[in-house]
Amino acid sequence: MKVLSIQSSVAYGHVGNSAAVFPLQRLGVEVWPVFTVHFSNHTGYGAWRGPLLSADDVRDVITGIEERGVLGEVDAVLSGYQGGEEIGDVILDAVARVKAANPAATYTCDPVMGNAKSGCFVNPAIPPLLRERVVPAADLITPNQFELGFLTGTDPHSLDETLASADLARAMGPSTVLVTSVERPDAPVDTIEMLAVDEEGAWIVQTPRLPIKANGSGDVTAALFTAHRHRTGSSAEALARTASSVFDLLQQTLESGDRELALVASQEAFAHPRMQFEVERVR
Repeated sequence: MKVLSIQSSVAYGHVGNSAAVFPLQRLGVEVWPVFTVHFSNHTGYGAWRGPLLSADDVRDVITGIEERGVLGEVDAVLSGYQGGEEIGDVILDAVARVKAANPAATYTCDPVMGNAKSGCFVNPAIPPLLRERVVPAADLITPNQFELGFLTGTDPHSLDETLASADLARAMGPSTVLVTSVERPDAPVDTIEMLAVDEEGAWIVQTPRLPIKANGSGDVTAALFTAHRHRTGSSAEALARTASSVFDLLQQTLESGDRELALVASQEAFAHPRMQFEVERVR
């Protein structure tokens, strides 16, 4: 499997491609990372250094790959946080080029916009771009529950509401929706869930809620689910494997006491998920 991953990069820590590439490689996936920025660290620190790459520079890198005659080998395009409209255009153009070369290729979009606690924290132009142009071009999207509501004009809380919102998102274009960080009022205390919905059904997995908020965990989640979904053809299996790996990653990070994801220390959790959580079919 080969993935073209168009995301940010940081020297210190793990977000964007710096979070997605290594777990995919531990699964035996060939990754071609294209950077949209190359910062010293993620912006959550409040200060960082390094270049924001221009849309033309990012497009040139993709064009250079295309000139090698290898875009037809790409099985999936992966994107995450989009800093501006211009990068969105580049990503959409890359997806179109890849799919022209390999019609079986898919596009995974993590529609990063915000969360329930912080609200929307991206450039105001990004949500309309995602809703109107990017999500309709995607085959798989990985929003959190807040982002799912923002995309679909809903405010999901219960399982039924979240399922209905996922159906609305699927009607926009994507065949598969992975809802991360599902929080519903009737779930057991100190748990959190992920929900996968596709044309064959819907499945939910519940894990303990860990007292940690680690930047980059969503990037790892989108990458792993994409790879497992491609390899197994099963959203349920991909959900089980992804939940297992990400939980062990967060547990390892919590135990380390470090602010950054313990990505390297958790590598066996990517390569050999423990499969410790049961996936329940809910539709």
